[in-house]
Amino acid sequence: MQQIKTDLCVIGAGSGGLSVAAGAVQMGARVVLIEAGEMGGDCLNAGCVPSKALIAAAAAAEAQRKGFRGVAGVAPVVDFAAVKDHVAAVIAAIEPHDSQARFEGLGCTVIRAQARFTGPQVVEAGATRITARRFVIATGSRPFVPPIPGLETVPFHTNETIFALRDRPDHLLIIGGGPIGLEMAQAHRRLGCAVTVVEAAQALGREDPEAAAVVLASLRAEGVEIREGVGVAAVEGQAGAITLRLADGARLTGTHLLVAVGRKVAVAGLGLEAAGVEFDAKGVKVDARLRSVSNRRVFAVGDAAGGLQFTHVAGYHAGIVVRQAVLGLPAKARTDHIPRATYTDPELAQVGLTEAEARAVHGAKLTVVRAGFDGNDRAVAGAKGAGFVKVMVVGGRPVGALIVGPAAGELIGVWALALAARLKLTALAGTVLPYPTLSEASKRAASAYFSPKLFDNPVLKAVVRFVQRVLP
Repeated sequence: MQQIKTDLCVIGAGSGGLSVAAGAVQMGARVVLIEAGEMGGDCLNAGCVPSKALIAAAAAAEAQRKGFRGVAGVAPVVDFAAVKDHVAAVIAAIEPHDSQARFEGLGCTVIRAQARFTGPQVVEAGATRITARRFVIATGSRPFVPPIPGLETVPFHTNETIFALRDRPDHLLIIGGGPIGLEMAQAHRRLGCAVTVVEAAQALGREDPEAAAVVLASLRAEGVEIREGVGVAAVEGQAGAITLRLADGARLTGTHLLVAVGRKVAVAGLGLEAAGVEFDAKGVKVDARLRSVSNRRVFAVGDAAGGLQFTHVAGYHAGIVVRQAVLGLPAKARTDHIPRATYTDPELAQVGLTEAEARAVHGAKLTVVRAGFDGNDRAVAGAKGAGFVKVMVVGGRPVGALIVGPAAGELIGVWALALAARLKLTALAGTVLPYPTLSEASKRAASAYFSPKLFDNPVLKAVVRFVQRVLP
């Protein structure tokens, strides 16, 4: 067996692992990168990238269908297989950045095999034994398949297989009303499929209810059927005729089934017991530094660290780990400034505390300010006036922000910056923005915090009257 001694061994070549490996090797560390599956991980091959490519094609179809005032809409001609060619082309265009060749070019030793710890400082992968000073577990997560009776007997898709489907479903059934389920529901509906979503609790249940209602109303208006508050009791049928038996006795039949009820961390088979690394169903047990609580030589990033499951979190974690494992500097991970976005139309984005969370934490100290896109000139000009910006403020600083509306995933960036840097609202309220832009809605929300102090203040009004009398 080949023996390698290295500074850093990274297990998993998804977003987090690639970021750690690239940063570490370019700073001069010796790095071994191990990946048993596809380079780029879930995000490139079965998640963020293909889903946004599919959403873009669906948006083009919807724009053609709806038209615009003075511009007649026409029924789009959708070649579903060609849409999937677009999805594959987008993956192929981005793939070289995450490729084995690129990382070997940077100086990493890349091993394409299953990794397994055989001791606290030793991992075996294929015919290679790696001894390292530090390890980073970046194995991500896989789709969770719920134990629904009959599900194991019928063909179904997850995000790992749905993008390879080239024949358009006549009727797509989706179990799960979270971001993945609803993004895929709207995209497939716009591409000509009938779509029914079943959610046992509330669709987008993690999000602000007022904002979620805006998104759900839009999907329903486009013809997506969404059933909330009822679970799936059983699944039966075969390819082309799949039936969901709901807990309330209803039966839904479709041609295809997508299961989108969450994800489970992929740490099975890593031999973590041999390394003395404690873990549970949520992932590796880590401290605030993302270091294993039971083996100080092991770090975990991204989904494997048992926290928020977002690609951008994995990238953020990578910086935290590189700072410690490569530079020997202290660093701790935060979660209060991490944004999230659901890429439906309209989009929904949140950073920091929701209104309900903020009220529970801050009580009477909380002020909630908002601005609607119906008062934003750019949104009105583009017939995108639905939605709003809502900001939760304590002591003049935002503790959370929500945007539902056009380009919410882009617009949330300014609020992510504000929370990360702990800026006061005066910073945004005093910023000059180009007119007309959607970003003015955020500035308007920030300015709304100061409006009562300026325009409803009797003392200020008395001062102004005095100044006006004495000014020459």
